[in-house]
Amino acid sequence: MEFHVKNIDLATGGRHRIEWAEQEMPVLRGIREQFKKDRPLAGMRVSACLHVTTETANLMHTLQIGGADVVLCASNPLSTQDDVAASLVSHYEIPVYAVKGEDNSTYYAHLKAALDHHPHITMDDGADLVSVLHKERSELLENVVGGTEETTTGVIRLRAMSKDGALKFPVIAVNDAMTKHMFDNRYGTGQSTLDGVIRATNYLIAGKTVVVAGYGWCSKGIAMRASGLGGNVIVTEIDPLKALEAVMDGFRVMPMRDAAAIGDIFITATGDINVLDKHHFEVMKDGALVANSGHFNVEINIPGLAGMAKGAPARVREFVEQYVMPDGRKINLLGDGRLINLAAAEGHPASVMDMSFANQALSAVYMVQNASTLANTVYSVPDDVDREIARIKLASMGIHIDKLTPEQEKYLNSWEEGT
Repeated sequence: MEFHVKNIDLATGGRHRIEWAEQEMPVLRGIREQFKKDRPLAGMRVSACLHVTTETANLMHTLQIGGADVVLCASNPLSTQDDVAASLVSHYEIPVYAVKGEDNSTYYAHLKAALDHHPHITMDDGADLVSVLHKERSELLENVVGGTEETTTGVIRLRAMSKDGALKFPVIAVNDAMTKHMFDNRYGTGQSTLDGVIRATNYLIAGKTVVVAGYGWCSKGIAMRASGLGGNVIVTEIDPLKALEAVMDGFRVMPMRDAAAIGDIFITATGDINVLDKHHFEVMKDGALVANSGHFNVEINIPGLAGMAKGAPARVREFVEQYVMPDGRKINLLGDGRLINLAAAEGHPASVMDMSFANQALSAVYMVQNASTLANTVYSVPDDVDREIARIKLASMGIHIDKLTPEQEKYLNSWEEGT
């Protein structure tokens, strides 16, 4: 079996952490038990480009139990947990191509290694795998029945491909499932992003002015958690509806240029480029912290920041690079502008990823069963799958809900009865 991990001797520690995460993933455990009986992915080759974490390891094992032949590579150079990668290879016999801190050329070599698997199904987190497949390995497209996409950023890219007629197989936007974006994006990103900032800096959030770029589901979670820790939160937005929602949720809203001069901590989560740009760096306070929780580090104009600074940045902490401006101000970039929750911390809690990866597993089965009837575009997770995951999650928490009576169902489906 071919693979590329940092150190295979880390496997034992990785296995302990994978099993620890599994305790908090009851939905995926239930799906795994059903997969043992049905083997719905038998004979399917799956190439997955995801964050190599303990939660992802449990998804890979579930797909394997379901009959899939799985290969995994990293979806971000800084998100890999090296002990988990080693354990997947050593204990689960799943080929992994991922090393925390890998350079750009290694990252793309790993993507290509995953595609050498000749996948029937792709699983992506940011659409890099799908992009390379279409641009450089198009001869493999005839094998692919479909794919799944985990992130907002990836869905944006795939919808652009679909609009241009470039997408050559159907993809399910796992990110758009209610059990994904309402929980993973909001509660997972909210907690893990602040965890990453704190681990990287050991800063107290209380009393700091925290500027959150965007007010989508991820940013809502970040703003909520920063406020809960005592931060004075400012939201920047381009969408008037989202900006209005942020105001009604109790946050100050203003353009980034205005916020740049008063913020202490900046966190981007928009999916766009240069959200923090040179004209923002020009007015930032001495000691400002700059972090990103969007999928790609392009949200921060790092080349622009480097070009403005005097000399090379100093690595003042493990995940902090300090740029000194010509006037002596210091701007601190966290985690190389990569996903701070994975670069400096452990990513989302397992109990949140449980629902996201349940969507991945069941969407893969749906794709196998229905790909022949689907067009080459981006689809939402079927509503019945989304609701079933929510039902299983509630049951695992010991929570029960009401059911409509026949009389209530009849009333909701009729038009004759009024006031």
